[in-house]
This record gives sequence, structure tokens and C-alpha cells, in this order.
Amino acid sequence: MHRCFLILGVCGLVWGPMVRGADWEALGDGVKDCAEALEGALAKEGGVTLPRGVYRLTRTVTIDLEKGGFAALSGDGTARLVMEGEGPALHFRGTHDGTASPATVKDRVWERERTPSVTGIEIVGGNEAADGIEATGTMQLTLDRVVVRGCRHAVHLTERNRNVLIANCHFYHNRGIGVFYDNVNLHQSNIVGCHISYNGGGGVVSRGGNVRNLHIGTCDIEGNHAEEGEATANVLIDCTGGSTGEVAITGCTIQHSRNAPDSANIRVLGRGFDEGVGKRIGVAETMEGHVTITGNVMSDVQVNLHLVGARGVTVAGNTLWQGMMQDVLVEDCRSVVMTGNSMDRNPRYVVNETKDTERNGVVFRNCEGCIFADNAVSGVRGQEAAVDFVGCRRTQVRGNTVLDSPGVLLRIKDCRRCLISDNLLDAGKEEAKGLEVLGGTDNQMGSNWVPPKDR
Repeated sequence: MHRCFLILGVCGLVWGPMVRGADWEALGDGVKDCAEALEGALAKEGGVTLPRGVYRLTRTVTIDLEKGGFAALSGDGTARLVMEGEGPALHFRGTHDGTASPATVKDRVWERERTPSVTGIEIVGGNEAADGIEATGTMQLTLDRVVVRGCRHAVHLTERNRNVLIANCHFYHNRGIGVFYDNVNLHQSNIVGCHISYNGGGGVVSRGGNVRNLHIGTCDIEGNHAEEGEATANVLIDCTGGSTGEVAITGCTIQHSRNAPDSANIRVLGRGFDEGVGKRIGVAETMEGHVTITGNVMSDVQVNLHLVGARGVTVAGNTLWQGMMQDVLVEDCRSVVMTGNSMDRNPRYVVNETKDTERNGVVFRNCEGCIFADNAVSGVRGQEAAVDFVGCRRTQVRGNTVLDSPGVLLRIKDCRRCLISDNLLDAGKEEAKGLEVLGGTDNQMGSNWVPPKDR
């Protein structure tokens, strides 16, 4: 008996007092400041499970993985953290400075730091500058069934991380960005099965940095634009000053908000910068890409899909409508393949009260080596052409069906060495010209179907 008391006493001296279930219930009254208690518990216990309650934080809970070791915060969905201070409610800090390759992961990461996680917790902002979760220097960060709302950024990825997994989360109505890749060096990240909605600064945003293997799948990403804020997108890949490539966006509904300035569902700004490339070939400016956009539903923004200065983008099997300015705008790009997509004006969407103000349509401008094939386009309004290729080179436009649009159905303007064939161009009851070729040289025209009056 005495030995047992002695052992418990020694443990208490070594680890300090532990916060137990009953104590957490007392702390989760929405009044007491829980930052110190939660930070201490994560450092000492590693795994902390919060019972139902409201846990007030006046400062960031920093989880120093090198010092405290493995850390996991969990709940059953009934625990709420309210961040009343500036910065993230939770900040995971690790020391991983390698890549995803096993040879670069130091022993200390496997022995003390790997797989920090948050599961089944809600975070609510109580400060204009409050964020949800920030991760720096982590390996295998895992977020599951996390709700973040009323904050600035929901998830903020900074400096360097590897192998991030975000699943089954709700990032809702935050002032900033849903998931923010902020000039971060991060390869291998997955965002799966999440609702990312009504975040004013964008849904999933990657700016600068060095980002590869970004997978966004089966998510609902909606309304991530502030009507009075800067232009952004539901998914924004901005390579300015850095590089983002090897991206897959698959099986998502990506929609709204048409009233926000220059809003887009997916926008890729591919002009980047890479010192490593500069050292090898003497030019550090890059065209980033290797992006695949497949099986998504996109609608109700100014431009559904906007690509600028990107290279190697595949767009296949998507449904797009209600592009108020355009459905697709591709500028200064190379090796873009767009095939098997539907861009249709469906009359049943009169319920959205756009009163046919959406213009829709497709524009490729100053692009090279592209393929636009086997797409269906109909009901374009207010454009010079329903499908418009301007200043393009070595590009194929074939096998498309373009219907029921006034003006010109397919225009090829100032293009060179392009192949135009096997397109069905029929305006139906609309007054339109099927095919118009203006300027350009060395183009080859195949057997396109055009109205008899245009033959």
C-alpha cells in the first residue's frame, strides 16, 4: 500500500497534476480561460479527450511536438473551443525539415512528433483575427470531423509540412480562407469529403510556396467569396512567387457566388518562380501545372474555370453552367486538354432569378498545343462567339457540339497551324453563323456541320 502511494507521488512530481474528466467538465463552462490547462495537458498527456462543454481560450494553445511528444485532441462533437485571442486556437509546431521520402525523416519525428491530430472538435472565433488550426513543421497532420466557423482562416498551413490529411470537416462562414496553403513547402496533402463554404477569402487557396500532390476530392465547396472583398475563388491556385503543381480536383460540387467581383469556381494562376529551375536552365520563371479537373459540378460565378499561364491541365467530364461572364476562360496557357464536358443553359434554373443574364461560353486566348474536343456547349448569350479561339497555335478543335446560341457558334481568329474538324454547329432558331475564320495562317479545316446557309 505504501509503495503504491509512493509511486503515485513520484508520478505527480514528475508529470505534475493531470486534468481529469471531471476537471474538464468544470473548465468547459464558457467562462474560465482553458488555454493554459489545455496546453499543459497536451504536453504532458499527449492524448486529450474533451467532454461536452465550451472551452474559452484567450491565447493560442501551442503544441510543441519536439518538447511534448505525440499529441492528439479529440471529442465526440460536443466540445467547443472559443478563440478570443488573436492567431490560431491550436498551433501544432514540429521540426520536420525533410520531404515525404523516408530517408529524410529524422528519428525524432517518428519517435515524438508524427501524426498530430484533431478529431471531433468545434472551433469558433471570438476575435476578428482568430484562426482555427495552424500547422508548422509537421509530419502527417490529420484533421477529422473538425468544425471551424466564425474565424479568420479555418486551417492555416505555414512554412513546411508533409503528408497532411483533412477529412470529413466543416469549414463554414469564416472571414478568411477555408484551407490556406500560405507560402508553404508542402507535398502530399489530401482534402476529402469536406464542406468548405462561405469563407470570404476563398475555399481552398494555395499562394506561392512549393506545393505538390494536392488532392481535393468529393467535397462541397461553395460561396467562398466576399461580395465586397478582393477577387478570389472557391479553389485558387496562385503560383506567383512560388510553384504549385500536381493537383487533382475530382468529384466536387463547386458553386457560387455570382455577385462577388471576378469570382471563379476554379482559378489557376500558373506563372511561378523556382530558383532550382533557374540554376539548371538559367530561367527561374515557370509555367506551373499538371492539374487534373475531373467529374466536378460548377456553376453560379463570374467565371467557372479560369486558367492563366498554366501548362499541362486536363479538364474532363465536368458539368458547368451559369458562368455570368464566361464558363471557361483560358489565357496564355499551353497543353490544356478539355474534353467530354457539358456547358448547357438548362431552363429549369430560372428559379435562380438570373433572368438569362449569364453569358456562359468558352474562350481560349493566346494558347498553344491545346485540345478542345467532344464537348457540348449550348445557350451562350452576349458573347462575340459561343466558342472562341483567339491567337492560338497548334491547337485542335474537334468533335464538339455547339448549339442554340446567337452570333457566331465557333470563331477561329488569328490562329496558326490549328486543326478544326468534325464539329456540329447548329444555332437552331437563333440567328447565328456556324463557323467564322478571321485571319491566321496554315490552319486546316475538316468536315464541320454548319447550317446550309453557311455552306
